Amino acid sequence: MKIIENPWRGKALPDESLNEIPMPSTDAEAVETLLRQCPAAGETPLVEVHGFSGAVWVKDERNRMALGSFKALGAAYVIACEASETGAEELSTALTGRTYVTASAGNHGMSVAAGARVFGADAVIYLADTVPESFADRLREKGARVMREGAEYEASVAAAMQAAEDNGWALLSDTSWPGYVMRPHRLMEGYLAMAAEAARQMPSVPTHIFLQAGVGGLAGACAAYFRKIWGDAPQVLVVEPSEAPALQAAIEAGRFVTAQGGVSAMGRLDCKEASLIALKGLARDADAFVTITEQEAAEALPSLAEQGLATTESGGAGMAARRLMDLPEGTVSLCILSEMA
Repeated sequence: MKIIENPWRGKALPDESLNEIPMPSTDAEAVETLLRQCPAAGETPLVEVHGFSGAVWVKDERNRMALGSFKALGAAYVIACEASETGAEELSTALTGRTYVTASAGNHGMSVAAGARVFGADAVIYLADTVPESFADRLREKGARVMREGAEYEASVAAAMQAAEDNGWALLSDTSWPGYVMRPHRLMEGYLAMAAEAARQMPSVPTHIFLQAGVGGLAGACAAYFRKIWGDAPQVLVVEPSEAPALQAAIEAGRFVTAQGGVSAMGRLDCKEASLIALKGLARDADAFVTITEQEAAEALPSLAEQGLATTESGGAGMAARRLMDLPEGTVSLCILSEMA
């Protein structure tokens, strides 16, 4: 495990490419108002995990809207907003004729596929070669067309961008870059429902919050909201694979960089480039950036499974980092269990 303190905390990263990038939204009320209209929506539980010094609470996102992860709150929320904005009386056909295209390292694609299906749109999902075929089959079951492109996530992102341009499709990425911020900003806003629920469910203000990150959407949205309601009270720690330290590398460099590394078993977190919205927000809001090894991520899983919280290396990355830290009695930690096994 490698930990670096954030020298930009409460300030701005000195990177001019971020000047026109918005900060993450903190408007959880708008998200929850829309979600109340969805019959599949409902709060996920907060569960106490035992075997630690100090209290540890986990927000269990494995059954969010029956899609298997917190990502159900992201792309599907964007699509729901765009369907509502059409003014159509029948929302189930509001987006007929529109095609959403994206790249996915995992659960983001499920959210795009599910949202498109509900509102009458089509979905095309680009996957890198490393994504298991079983996941591609799950996407097809949701009505999506699956395309394979490249050996890593970034190659599938480039392919999705090109397909959007060539075909006039709506690109719905979960990351952001200069000139592409509106949809990913709204997508991150969707994650605020999870943060608002956790804040209501926590028995006390946490002293430490562990947020795993790939491109950084979950971490950026949650950190911004928790700072809004709890101020500087919690220590916010962002957790990434040591093979994909996109945010940690940028914080160390003082600017956006492409991280270097091999393929990580933390597949949903194996992203070498951070979302600029997330990077800008976390440079302000996070206290520290943590990377964990493949072995450290795997070692956290058996104890979680024994407590009825089976997940993947990606889903349990925040818990893995908490497990490695010898925090004293009296501390209260909040972690996110982000996906099912």
